[in-house]
Amino acid sequence: MKQTNKLTIALSLFLGLSFGANAQAPATTDQHPELKYRRSSLHLILLESEDFPRKETVIKAYHEAPFPDKYNNHSIDVSTVNASPYALTEAEKVTAGTKKSGMANLGANMLSGATAGIVDKDAADMPIVTDKIVKDKKIANLLVAKWFNRQPDGSFDMKLVGERGSYNATEMQANIAKGSARGTASLSDAGEELIGNTFVVLTKLKFISNEPIAAAIRELAKLKANSLPALFQPAAYKVLDIAYNKAKEGYSVWTTSYLYRLKWNDSTAAIFYNDLWMEKGKIDKKKKEAFDKTDLFQMEYIGSEKSSSLVTFSLKETRTEDQIVELATVRNVEHVFAKLQKAYEVFKPKTPIYSGEPVTAKIGMKEGLEGGEKFEVLEQTVDPKTGLTTYVKKGTVTVDKKKIWDNRFNAGEEVSEKDNKDKDKDKKDEPVLDRTYFKGGGKFYAGMLLRQIK
Repeated sequence: MKQTNKLTIALSLFLGLSFGANAQAPATTDQHPELKYRRSSLHLILLESEDFPRKETVIKAYHEAPFPDKYNNHSIDVSTVNASPYALTEAEKVTAGTKKSGMANLGANMLSGATAGIVDKDAADMPIVTDKIVKDKKIANLLVAKWFNRQPDGSFDMKLVGERGSYNATEMQANIAKGSARGTASLSDAGEELIGNTFVVLTKLKFISNEPIAAAIRELAKLKANSLPALFQPAAYKVLDIAYNKAKEGYSVWTTSYLYRLKWNDSTAAIFYNDLWMEKGKIDKKKKEAFDKTDLFQMEYIGSEKSSSLVTFSLKETRTEDQIVELATVRNVEHVFAKLQKAYEVFKPKTPIYSGEPVTAKIGMKEGLEGGEKFEVLEQTVDPKTGLTTYVKKGTVTVDKKKIWDNRFNAGEEVSEKDNKDKDKDKKDEPVLDRTYFKGGGKFYAGMLLRQIK
């Protein structure tokens, strides 16, 4: 359910700002055996930022939140980065084209000053800042090292690739040793199916009081209202004051996430297997140093999404303030993930069908489902000519809006008064769902895959 700050929407066109709303979170456990399928892999990085209220609680909630369960956890050592040393200089801003001028610059500076820096006037710089971070930290190299289980001596193996893709790891290593990397179907398939679908999400969090933001936006809007004919100004000021009084209550959790994908293609694979690969017992110090220094591996910036959740402490009778902040933080982060998945095709996860008649799957409100979304039904096959994995479309299904699983973090616990009011409508006697149901069907069976389509 959506919570929208009316003042924010009314004035966002003037300020060029965008504030989302809502949040989601993690799935409950299930007693049934998990269906095996090839997932994309994911690593998460938190961008440390300036101080803000309840920062310790917010950061703790982020680190303790369940990992997104539709991805393989491809964690590396870099989990937190202080973004401050990577801030752009004025010269870099001009070169990058992110430096504002004229009225836009005046508005951004006034808003940031009035709110003591709560609003990030340098938000446009962040994709460039994150680029600098992933290059400086050699994130791509670390992801590749993780894929091939790199050891302190620099040697690699195919164990993880084999496990995630159901390949014969010993056979794959033998093919690499024989120099047949380019022509071996399993190696090409693993590169396309697994390694090339490795993602990194860098996330920036804030927890802020709504009042100074609302006040600053009102004052800036009044400056623009001054240009209206005198006859209309009193009415405009009254509308702005009403909106301010509604918008100033409580706090907000702000989340912005930046999505990257590991670049992996045939030429990258060939250079890696031929020039950098080392097996245990066949150590070459020059190859080891070459891997550490190489710029062969790169990350591709895909895009970003942002979200904010209104937080009030109306549930203090049943939860502490820290617990309410934790709930809002985790749901907000998960909502950003749902937005990234909907916005960028490459990041959309495949989900296995849990049952075929009727079609059900273990996805729900956490993934942003509201009812009516369409999914294509895919059957995984192997192309006999190339030996590569392919996905054949077998039909489509639609989410049944009356049977959507609430798999959000701490489902049933709300983060604001509006959520509390929206939650009633006498659902006491309705059965608790543990999966989402879909309309439409055919000869679909458990294990086939679903992928959302527009």
